[in-house]
Amino acid sequence: MGKCLVCGKESNTISSSLSICGDCLRSLGEVPEFSRAKHVRFRDSLGLPATPPRVSEGVFRQCNICVNECQLREGEVGFCGLWGNVGGSMRFKLGLDKALGLWYLDPHPTNCVAGPVCPANTSRGYPKYTKTPSVETGHYNLAVFFGGCSLDCLFCQNYEHKELASESVRGRARRVFSLKELVEAASCPEVTCVCYFGGDPGPHSPHAVAASREILKNSEGQVKRVCWETNGLQNPAIMREMARLSLESGGIVKIDWKAWNPAIYEALTGVNGAKAVERLKRNVRLVSELRGLREEPPLLVVSTLLVPGYVDLREVENIATYLASVDPGIPYVLLAFHPTHLMRDLPTTSYDHAIKALKIARNSGLREVYIGNEWLLSRSYTV
Repeated sequence: MGKCLVCGKESNTISSSLSICGDCLRSLGEVPEFSRAKHVRFRDSLGLPATPPRVSEGVFRQCNICVNECQLREGEVGFCGLWGNVGGSMRFKLGLDKALGLWYLDPHPTNCVAGPVCPANTSRGYPKYTKTPSVETGHYNLAVFFGGCSLDCLFCQNYEHKELASESVRGRARRVFSLKELVEAASCPEVTCVCYFGGDPGPHSPHAVAASREILKNSEGQVKRVCWETNGLQNPAIMREMARLSLESGGIVKIDWKAWNPAIYEALTGVNGAKAVERLKRNVRLVSELRGLREEPPLLVVSTLLVPGYVDLREVENIATYLASVDPGIPYVLLAFHPTHLMRDLPTTSYDHAIKALKIARNSGLREVYIGNEWLLSRSYTV
């Protein structure tokens, strides 16, 4: 049972990691310092910057890979832990022919965020973009898990990726693979899609884009979809190229939109919420504009994690309304929350929360709305 230090309310949907309720975050319009403390302590323990670095004076270089636009003096590393100012230039710490993370073969059908519309699960796009008119059994997704991320989500389901980034900062990264190794793994005839996730593919996007180009060049006449599971905060020029590769190959760009309200977004993720939401709007529109070039499968899927007490019905309604204004055909997946990392004191998403969010999203004008991870739903609270 958490307590809001602003209004005094107590509830099982208030996390002690923030000590403030969603309503007060919206009312204040900013994140109190006491709500930033968990972000700071955790990142300090890993040797990662507590916030995206800013420089008020002196010589620095600005990274433009993502919306954080970290400003770094010589020798400093960015918020993701992977890009730094080396010799007066922005460089990826491992070199652009190396990536931090791991890859593995995940048999179809997979528990993909885009599962309800994925060609491997549904045959949407058959016969050009999927091998069978049913589930692609006997085939695999090459799941590429990247360490590092442009966000610091308190509820991160794969928070181990930050430990990988921390190893890189400290100069002893253990999980490293090369572009060549990735291209060779993708060449397996039973691999029908390559999905980049993590962490987030954003910091690794130059590496992943280069690998994807090579994979598609070597796969003419084969089904080899390129997919991305990302927070959507990349530089729009990078996002456009990611989307182009998915468009060409039959893959899907899966953008996880954390929250609509900037203060809630910032409290949950540790980065500037106003800038993040504006970048999401721009990149969603950018990818959607390419959607008309391919009818099936959908090029863009947007998801939102229903974090109890914070990502409530108002957040869902605003995101869904925006998506519908861009394209009512954008599939929207509402994901059930599981307590982990620094938000272990919250319950799983309730049936009441999920069903009402589903109805609101559909009433906002979207034609395809789904609930993901429905086996996690509980009856622990009502909204």
